[in-house]
Amino acid sequence: MGMGTSTFVIRWINFLTMLLAIAVVVFGVWMSTHHDGCRKSLTLPVLAIGAVIFLVSIIGFLGALKRSSILLWIYLILLCFILVGILVFTVLAFIVTNNGSGHSVADLRFKEYQLQDYSSWFLKELNNTHNWKHLKGCLVKSDDCSNLSKKYKTLKKFKLAKLTPIEAGCCRPPSECGYPAVNASYYDLSFHPVSSNKDCKLYKNARDTKCYNCDSCKAGVAQYMKTEWRVVAIFNVALFVVLSLIYFVGCCARRNAARDRSKT
Repeated sequence: MGMGTSTFVIRWINFLTMLLAIAVVVFGVWMSTHHDGCRKSLTLPVLAIGAVIFLVSIIGFLGALKRSSILLWIYLILLCFILVGILVFTVLAFIVTNNGSGHSVADLRFKEYQLQDYSSWFLKELNNTHNWKHLKGCLVKSDDCSNLSKKYKTLKKFKLAKLTPIEAGCCRPPSECGYPAVNASYYDLSFHPVSSNKDCKLYKNARDTKCYNCDSCKAGVAQYMKTEWRVVAIFNVALFVVLSLIYFVGCCARRNAARDRSKT
């Protein structure tokens, strides 16, 4: 790849990456003004990612523009660290999300989840009192459970519904408890549970209680996190490939810049 071609390509790639970084930072600022505590907890990581991408892109853009071997060296070193970080995170994400799947229940179209099916990392994080207190607060504010009766106005529609892992685990008692459903968000707790599962005694019809302290709820959150992590991991694979190509172009630009400098 010639000097002109490589520097031209890397300039435009990093210019577009800078625009992407600006969009990420703007999104982070929007999140910081949002009142949802769950979203605000992600503000700093989002801002940090946007800032790092922006910084590296500027260095790469200036290095290609000025044909500076030093700037391109710095750019390549930082990009190498980013690639290693993405690779490590992606491998760990696939390892952590390797375990856990739902269990089918008779006469229901959605699955139920059990906490012990998931990786030890999920168990440690979700059984941590501080972490779960924060997550529980987010779940209560989300209104997912209270909206079930609005989404499914009859029991027939509710039983035919495909509930999300969080709705299935946090908004209702496990099926093995045997509590009859009065509607989509209320159960007759006067019946003695037919199971020894501790979640049966933890479930309450109160809006701020439901099954938020149940292991089934933690399992639903684990399944949700697993799905999200898998999406991020797959995205990271694509991002790793793209950045690897950019790294290759950067290497060509740096080598040609060094060669031009040695001739002069």
